[in-house]
Amino acid sequence: MKTTLKLLTMLFCVVSFAQTTIKGKITDNTGLPLPGSNIVVVGTSSGTISDFDGNYTLTVDQNPPFFIRVSYTGFETQTIEITANNQTIDVTLVEGNALDEIVISASRTPERIFESPVTIERFGLKEIKNTASADFYDGLENLKGVDINTNSLTFKSINTRGFATFANTRFMQLVDGMDNSAPALNFPLGNLLGMTETDILSVELLPGASSALYGANAFNGILFMRSKSPFDHTGISAYFKGGITSQEAAGDNEYKDYGIRMAHKFSDKFAVKVNFAYLQGTDWAANDTRGKNDLNFIDSSSTRENDPAYDGVNSYGELASSSLRAVAESPAFLSQLPNPSLVDLLPLDQVVSRTGYNEADLTNYDAKSLKADWGLYFRPWEDDFEIQYVGKIGSGSTIYQGSNRYSINNFFLQQHKVEIKNDNFFVRGYVTADNAGDSYDLVFTGVNINRQWKGDNQWFGEYAAGFIGATLAGATGDEAHAQARQAADTGRLMPGTTEFQNAFNRVTSDTDVLTGSKFRSESKIYHADANYNFSHLTDFADIQVGGSYRQYVLNSFGSVYTDKDGEIDYSESGIYTQLQKNFLEEDRLKVTASLRYDKSELFDAFFSPRISLGYNIGKDKNHNVRASFQTGFRNPDTQALYIGLNAGRVILLGSASDNPERENRAFPINSAYGQSLFGSSIQFSGANAYNNSFTASSVGAFAASQNPGDLEIANPSLVKPEQVSSYEVGYRGKVKGFIIDASAYFNQYQDFLSTVDVVAPFYGDVQLTQNIPGTNVPEAVAALASSEFQAYRAYTNTDADVNSYGAALGVSTKIFGGFDLSANYTYAKLDFDRAANPDFQTNFNTPEHKVKASFGKTELLKNFGFNVAWRWSDTYIWESSFVNGTVPSFHVFDAQINYIVPSLKSTFKVGAANLLNDEYFTAAGTGFIGAQYYVSWTINNL
Repeated sequence: MKTTLKLLTMLFCVVSFAQTTIKGKITDNTGLPLPGSNIVVVGTSSGTISDFDGNYTLTVDQNPPFFIRVSYTGFETQTIEITANNQTIDVTLVEGNALDEIVISASRTPERIFESPVTIERFGLKEIKNTASADFYDGLENLKGVDINTNSLTFKSINTRGFATFANTRFMQLVDGMDNSAPALNFPLGNLLGMTETDILSVELLPGASSALYGANAFNGILFMRSKSPFDHTGISAYFKGGITSQEAAGDNEYKDYGIRMAHKFSDKFAVKVNFAYLQGTDWAANDTRGKNDLNFIDSSSTRENDPAYDGVNSYGELASSSLRAVAESPAFLSQLPNPSLVDLLPLDQVVSRTGYNEADLTNYDAKSLKADWGLYFRPWEDDFEIQYVGKIGSGSTIYQGSNRYSINNFFLQQHKVEIKNDNFFVRGYVTADNAGDSYDLVFTGVNINRQWKGDNQWFGEYAAGFIGATLAGATGDEAHAQARQAADTGRLMPGTTEFQNAFNRVTSDTDVLTGSKFRSESKIYHADANYNFSHLTDFADIQVGGSYRQYVLNSFGSVYTDKDGEIDYSESGIYTQLQKNFLEEDRLKVTASLRYDKSELFDAFFSPRISLGYNIGKDKNHNVRASFQTGFRNPDTQALYIGLNAGRVILLGSASDNPERENRAFPINSAYGQSLFGSSIQFSGANAYNNSFTASSVGAFAASQNPGDLEIANPSLVKPEQVSSYEVGYRGKVKGFIIDASAYFNQYQDFLSTVDVVAPFYGDVQLTQNIPGTNVPEAVAALASSEFQAYRAYTNTDADVNSYGAALGVSTKIFGGFDLSANYTYAKLDFDRAANPDFQTNFNTPEHKVKASFGKTELLKNFGFNVAWRWSDTYIWESSFVNGTVPSFHVFDAQINYIVPSLKSTFKVGAANLLNDEYFTAAGTGFIGAQYYVSWTINNL
């Protein structure tokens, strides 16, 4: 009996500690190693990845026989049986086509692109490695239907299907499930809080409305970035890029970009990773000296020399302006004249602006980006059940163009996430917090440096006196204006002097827009969401349910929002369900239906349905046609609700029900009649923009005609959610070696949300029933004539018809024995009557035609590859609250060559973005985009 027990005990020990080791090499069908391939034991979480040379070794506590699954993004997965210990298993993976790649975002469940119910674009490891752009984020611009608008060297804004702005609240960006929008701004800051290049696993992009699954902000599209798991991708990877940026305005400047990823799997239960990246360079300088007209459009005929009312695109300080009539009516000015009749020498209707400073005088154009993230990953049962904590930070300096141009200095963003998940569910919660650091408004920096030296009333008084004196001396009108400016500017603070720098420091540390330009924010977003997939519990259909909750906490200390008296907070929540089922023979028909219910505490609830049909055609089911209909909605964003920002000529005003009254400011009163009513100043509320205002265009017409009959009442309504009905059809398939992906869409908007320009007089009603006593002159008309009014850019909805439609076609193939060739075309069109709605901006900001192409080969010679990308954009109009203007057509060549050194586990790349250095810009008011020439060294899996 004892002998039997000993034998059983020995046998148990052998079984308990049995180990099987296999090794081998993973290559593609040309013999090229595939580093980072996943080798996983089927049915377990045990696995490893291949090294830089494609080699792997896997040891598991399991006796043969069992199966391993070998996969690599862009290649067909293989499953292989292991029958003995110490086997050598070399695997050759066959490159799949783009339609076979797996995506998750279209239905929140893994599926082939070929069968996705809606249009989707993917940017995987192969594309990231081969991109000719300076970084992977810029490389996304080569996807069909995608626009990237360049704000600055480090801040790019992605958009699809029109309505693009740098403050793009219509487009969502998720990084490992976290929305990386800045809380104060409510839109993504490009990749400033994104991912490091060595940690990217894949990027997916859904153009168009995605509200049915992802909520209100996914209105124009959504970008998903997924990182590598430390359980699957271990080791140390790093990259370094160095080179120059070349621009006519800024010259040739050095830039560097480096990053490192460290990941370690301690056991099948616990793994960690850390990422760090830093970029430093010189931003694209903006030096457009053309002026702007009364409609905020660039006017090339307006210069500082010929236009007394000059307001330069990239010259800041001219927002301080006044009509000479207002100066002449000032009692203080009249008292200084030896004879009051001398005011008759002034061109009273002429507006005069103060002399501004060039943008280069107000910023050093330093571009910096520092980002880091870290994660702890725990699998308590060594299976797919995982608990993770992830932290992220981003900091740096950049230029942002919104209502004005802003120097974003030493900003700080952070995110912290806790998530529990397995293959069938996830529950996550995260917080995003921002700190604006030392950021400031460039426009008001120029305005208030002038005021530090000399107040507006004094300057305009000296200008008017100088004009009168020059006229008396026999000067012509133009000569008198030049001499008047010279007299008023005598002693002006000049850039480079100690006095200028001291004034600059005072202004940029002061948050009061009347005296300073500092932008403050310590805002937060709290978010939680969950999803459960019942597909493992029922064969009837794939059924998912989920929900989300978000709370906004705005705290800009009154510098952006109307929160000077304390934080503003509000919340949104939603739930959704989706059913997906295949029908007909061979499951050729795929039906996907989803429904989402969302409720903001500020508005009524909304339902967002989506239904799509996909049908596989042909004997081999290699053609797929699809059609979908969905409705989307967009809650007004934080700015549309609570902004109260003085942008100079206008005040940006949100219209949550309690917001206009909180936008309350003191304004000077200069006319004799106005002072008889209010004294020297008036306390004026933003509520007047919504209940006592004229349209800005009619005020312009009145200024030209002096006919009160030209005035039109505005009184816009308060904002409410915007809705869209979206129809889409598409085709994917492979035809004689060509992969074709085509789609077309039509979007119909209801209650389109944007801004309207209005003018509210400080006194008098816009119905013109209140006259100055003893006259038949309406008080409101007198207020306009005396420049005693305030212009607002008010958030509202339009009842005008707003539609957009477009199409995209992509074709890719292999030619000449393995060269990759692809091309795509995108068409986008706005259907909106601008002439009938002159005060309403849609900000479509999208070219009607775009063409893109790329050509390359990963193995042109042994270990040597290359890629060339070209894109062309049509001319289009750019609308924004900062400036409106035409963006001319442009074309861009990017190119790179790369060489792999297996012994060093390294890839070396030499490349150029905008190789020919044909400078261009994607938005009016920004700097021209020059060339980036770079050399990079990437090390994988040390």
